[in-house]
This record gives sequence, C-alpha cells and structure tokens, in this order.
Amino acid sequence: MYVNCNNDKLLPNLLRNSAVVNSHRHSLLSRESGYMSQTTQSTGTSVKELTLRGVIIGGIITIIFTAANVYLGLKAGLTFATSIPAAVISMAILRYFKDHTVQENNIVQTIASAAGTLSAIIFVLPGLVMVGWWQGFPYWQSVFVIALGGILGVMYSIPLRRALVTHSDLPYPEGVAAAEVLKVGDTNEGAEESKRGLLAIIWGGLSSAGFAILGSMKVLGTEIGTAFKFGAGGTMASASFSLALIGVGHLVGIGVGIAMIVGLAISYIVLLPWRTWGIVDPSALADTVGTVFRSEVRLIGAGAIAVAAVWTLIKLIGPIIIGIKDSLASTAKRESGETVPLTEQDLSGKIVIGVTLAVMLPIGVLLWLFLKDTAIAHNSLGLIIISILFILITGLAVASVCGYMAGLIGASNSPISGVGIIVAIAAALVVKAIHGSASGDELSALVAYTLFTAAVVFGISTISNDNLQDLKTGQLVGATPWKQQVALVIGVLFGAIIIPPVLNLMGNAFGFQGAPGAGENALAAPQASLISDLIKGVFGGDLNWNLLGIGALIGIVVIIIDEVLKKTTKKMSLPGLAVGMGMYLPISITLTIPIGALLGMIHDKWAVKQKDPEKAKRMGTLVATGLIVGESLWGVVYAGIVGFSGKDTPLAFMPDSFAGVAQWLGLVVFAGVIGFLYSKTRKDTLK
Repeated sequence: MYVNCNNDKLLPNLLRNSAVVNSHRHSLLSRESGYMSQTTQSTGTSVKELTLRGVIIGGIITIIFTAANVYLGLKAGLTFATSIPAAVISMAILRYFKDHTVQENNIVQTIASAAGTLSAIIFVLPGLVMVGWWQGFPYWQSVFVIALGGILGVMYSIPLRRALVTHSDLPYPEGVAAAEVLKVGDTNEGAEESKRGLLAIIWGGLSSAGFAILGSMKVLGTEIGTAFKFGAGGTMASASFSLALIGVGHLVGIGVGIAMIVGLAISYIVLLPWRTWGIVDPSALADTVGTVFRSEVRLIGAGAIAVAAVWTLIKLIGPIIIGIKDSLASTAKRESGETVPLTEQDLSGKIVIGVTLAVMLPIGVLLWLFLKDTAIAHNSLGLIIISILFILITGLAVASVCGYMAGLIGASNSPISGVGIIVAIAAALVVKAIHGSASGDELSALVAYTLFTAAVVFGISTISNDNLQDLKTGQLVGATPWKQQVALVIGVLFGAIIIPPVLNLMGNAFGFQGAPGAGENALAAPQASLISDLIKGVFGGDLNWNLLGIGALIGIVVIIIDEVLKKTTKKMSLPGLAVGMGMYLPISITLTIPIGALLGMIHDKWAVKQKDPEKAKRMGTLVATGLIVGESLWGVVYAGIVGFSGKDTPLAFMPDSFAGVAQWLGLVVFAGVIGFLYSKTRKDTLK
C-alpha cells in the first residue's frame, strides 16, 4: 500500500507529510485490494505465475533490452528502464495463451527489467579498459563479477521490501506505471473502464513514440537550451522535450518536483556562475559552462547526494531492522505450518542470509584471481578480507539508498552514477588505507583492483535500484514476492551472460575514449571515465575534496531545513535526495520532471471536483504511464537501428541548417501534444 496509517512508526518519515504523496495514489488502494481478491492471492490460493514460458519470453526480451541499454549507456551515459516495455511486449505475446495471468506477465517484466537495469554496470567496468588494465572484457571473469553483485543486490533488497514498499509512502512512479499497464492490459478484466484505460495508455504511448520518432528524424528538436553570461560568470538553461519525463513528473508528484527545482537553482544560479567566474570569451562560454558543470558542479552535487544518502540510511535503519524481523517471523510461521498470504511470502530469511554469506566465497576467489599475478599480490590476503567486508557492509547501505531513490523518482532517473562515485571513492580510501602509498606498477594495480571491487558493489546498487520498483509492481497486482525474487535472480543471470559479449563488441568496434588505441569514433562511457579519474585522484592525491565538502555542507543545510519543515508544518518538506538529484542531473532532465509534476497536480485538482474523482485521477495516471511506455519502446527500437546501421543518427534526413527551426517547432509540438492529451483525458473521463 502507499499509505498505511497503522504503520506510521515504520515509515522512513522522509516523505510522509510531503506533497509527494499526491492524491492519485489513493485511487490505487481500493483497486489494489479488489484486484488481489480477484486473483485469490490474499486467501493463499496459488495462480499461474512463475512459468517456463514466462522465463523463456523474459530471457528473449532481456537479450534485446540489455544490448540496447549497453550501447546507449556507453554512447550517452544514459540507460532506460525496461520494465514497462517488457510488460507491454509480454502482454502482446501471452494474450494468445488462454490460461495466462497478470502475475505471469509480471514475472516476464521482472526478468527483463532486472537484466536491463544490470547493464548499468557499464558505468564502472569499462574503466578497467580505460586505465589500460584489460585489453577487452574476459568473459567468465566479467560474467561472475556481474552475476555475483546482482545476486547480492537481490538478497539485500528482500528485507527492504517491507521497509520501503509495504510500510512506505514512496511513489515508485515506474512501479506504479508498470502495474497499471499490467492491470489494464489484462484481457481477463474486459470491463469498459479497463478498455478506456488501455486506450489512454495507447494514446499516451503513440504520442510520445511519435514525437520521439520525429525527433530521431531531426524533423523536431528534442531539447532547447543556451549558455549565457550571469554576472561575471556563466550558466545555462535547457529543457528536454521528453514526454516520458512529463509522465515521470506526473507520477512522482509536486513535492519531488519542487525539491528538484531547489537543487537546480543551487547548481545553475549559484554554483555554476561561481565556478565560471571571470569567463570573458563569449565564443567559448557554452563549452566552458558544460565542462565546469560536468567536472565540478556534478562533484558538488555528488557530495550533497552522499550526505543525503547517509541521512536516509540512518532514518531507514529502524524500518530495515523491523523488515528483517518481519521476514524471519514470516519464515518461522510458514515452517510451523501456519498459512501466510502469498502476497507476504518472501524468500526464506535463512535462504537470504545463507546465499549472502555463500556468495562471499566466490567473490573472494574472484578477487584472488584478479590479484594473484599483479604487483600487489604480496598483500592479497589483507586486501581480499577488507574488500569482502566492504562489499558486505557497503552493499547493504547502497541497496537501501538506491532502493529509496528509485521509490522517490523512478529507476530511470535515479542518479545511480552519483552513488557509484561515492562507492568508488570510499573503496579507494579503504584500499589505500590497507595497502598504503604506491607508485608505478603497484599504483596501476591498486587502481584496477579498486575498480573491480567497486564493480561488485555497483552491481548491488543497480539491482536494488530496480528490484524494489518491481516488487512494488508485484504488490499492486497481487504477485507472490518470493517468486518475483527468484525471477530477479534469473534476470541477473541472463544479464550477466549477455553483457560481456556486447561490451566486447562495442569495445572492438568503437573503443572507449581515453583507452589506449581509442579511435576518433570511440564511445564516451562518461561515468566509467569519471569514476576511473576519481579513483586515480584518490591514490594520486589530486582529488578535489573541497568540492565534495561544499556539496556535503549544502546537503546538511537541506536536511536541517527538511526536518524543521516537517516538524513545523503539516504538508511541507524538502527531501535531501531530491535536492541532491536536482543539483547532480543535467538541467534538461531536472526542469522537465517538475513540469510534469505541476501538470499532474493541476489534473488531480480538477479530478477531485468530478463525480468520480478516483476514476478521473486514475485516467491521468494511465496517460502518464503511456507517455513513459511509448518513448521507452522507441528507445529500444532506435538503439537497434543505430547499432545495426553503425551511424549515430541513421534516420536523420533534414539538413543541419534546419536545426534552428526544428528546435522551436519541437517546442510548439511538445506543448501542443501535452495540451491535447490532458484535454482528451478530461473529455474521456466525463463520457
């Protein structure tokens, strides 16, 4: 449930009084309970869920989505959430089987989304090629580092389900959207409202996909922005014409939107002009502002995220402990023969603890194999022990924080690379403390070993970022948690098998910028490059700790303001992580999401005045869901076209001289499509 008034003491309390808990969520409560009774999950009767055909379909979808995500992540530093497109494809296939269920569809999207999200490991792993340690990606070594980190991510997020899903009011925008897609698309319902809801999703999906296609053809611009002088420095303003981001904003709510605007203001009105103070060459302004944001302001944002993440973890410790106790208690009830509702049956607590500890053995072997022929092999025992402890402890922390961020803003827009930066720096500090100073071959080996260790923790963070989103979807459709958790492990294994060969394909075809022998068409792999530089900076002593410290101070101030607001007002808050994300993410993303949140608030205020407010709100949610679905599906198709053609913009047919017109045309069409969709939604609701 989104709001559980009987469990207020269990809530993280970071958003309980926030306007983030916008009213469309309440409309899902009655629908959720009704849906669970239809599927008979709450009575303990099993339904078709984890099936062989579902696993096969999920595996096939996984291959396509994971390959697309690897390419896009290396090219542009962005990945897309695969759960909603996977749900749509799954329904299109399983509808031809009479005995299919919505829970079976949910398993398919769970497998595909786990593997697609795990592809974010590319934010770290290519660093080993960039620093010259690997010439390519050794298959089995890469498979195991990805698989073991992903399995740990699943295990760590199981007890978090009760703390962050069952007893939390986090919005989980993509989890809710996926649940709506599954419910409305389930042919067993067949009600008129479901048909209209499906049409709402289709209209939203066709609109966002159509706009994205025209953008890929360069007929419409997909972003507008400029850099300009601001005082004695410079700054920039831009907005992405992404209908998917409008949908995300509608779902996360106005509270997160306002917090992101605050973070945006800090970065672009204060920090960026300050860090570019004294720039006088107008011709170089845009490049300089962009470079300073990426190299300095984002580092300050990472510091703010780090402090907010630590505070979030502190606030979550209580609910996490309670969640673990509840999980163990549920296991004990089941072992004693007591009937536990299927929707509350996680994997056994003993299995979770056993698998977590058992995985440490192959991780230790993997680390030893990495070290055994290096210049630091003489210190391998101490390094392996401290690395295993680091993975155990830090893994739980990042799983909690990343799961929280995904619940707050969605897996697609969660700044997972910001967490990766903190993990990499922490790992470097720990390794440096154990080994001491180094130079030459030892220094190179330490940098590579730290990257390898950080890759395991990064696997944990990527999966926890996605896992709780999937478990939220499962909760809303009456799924059995332990079956979903098994499906997540299966998805991790699929992803681990397919990611290394795709990485090798990309490395051989293009190379990576900064790597030895990289050509002019080398892929940027921006996060891997940044994280590699930061680790080298820790060992070399030239990391700019002042910037991280400034971000930490800003984070502390935001946390204090947030706590004061929640104690002195009923509805106001300023979530620190959302502010940090607003500082860290590019302005084009940061600005578009709050616009969607504002539109969602306006729609919900209109809805409460209608004869059936819950239905009116739900229709808005479904249109927002469609916006995410359409653009996501086109992202998959377009990535395949780009990869097959070998061209950056294979569909572009308009000349470069049309770019100026396309930009303003894109703005007009973008606004027009939004206006049309919300107007149509109101009319359809009133029919």
